[in-house]
Amino acid sequence: MYLVVGLGNPEKKYFNTPHNMGFAAADRLAKRLGAEFTKGECMAVTAHAKVNGAKVIIAKPVTYMNLSGNAVAELCRKYKIEKGNLVVVYDDTDIPMGKLRIRAKGSAGSHNGMKNIVQLLGTEDFVRVRVGIGKDTPMARIDYVLSQVTDDDHALLDPVLDSAAAALDEFVHGAPIDAVMQKYNG
Repeated sequence: MYLVVGLGNPEKKYFNTPHNMGFAAADRLAKRLGAEFTKGECMAVTAHAKVNGAKVIIAKPVTYMNLSGNAVAELCRKYKIEKGNLVVVYDDTDIPMGKLRIRAKGSAGSHNGMKNIVQLLGTEDFVRVRVGIGKDTPMARIDYVLSQVTDDDHALLDPVLDSAAAALDEFVHGAPIDAVMQKYNG
């Protein structure tokens, strides 16, 4: 069983913001797997799919970004997710816009949603897929991540979101994380 969690904020006004790239990647993975977000559970909206006989749960927490760990911890407990089968997808201002970084484990960095997840899970030992949103801007970080994505930025973000969904698809189909990292990191 796999749990893929895309991070973001649930209100409609946040859907087209850099901070919701985790939700966007989760939506693309669900579409690839023919799953729909129809179930509300564990402080998240979820889509369920079967891949090679294994259950795949794709979740978008409705707790708002900084409290994402509440939903992730509850889903992990409910479904008894093994640490190697949890993947968290989120935006990262420290990575240039249009780049993708996948890691088997690591620190939360400056991302408050990830800090909350690490704190509540008590471990940094889970896969993370980071969608780069970093760019030069005079805006404060909080204002930037909650601003609307421009058409020019979409031109950079759409291909990386497709790559994120493809990488997640390969992982839940059983590809080793090292092979996924080698193929998609860039």
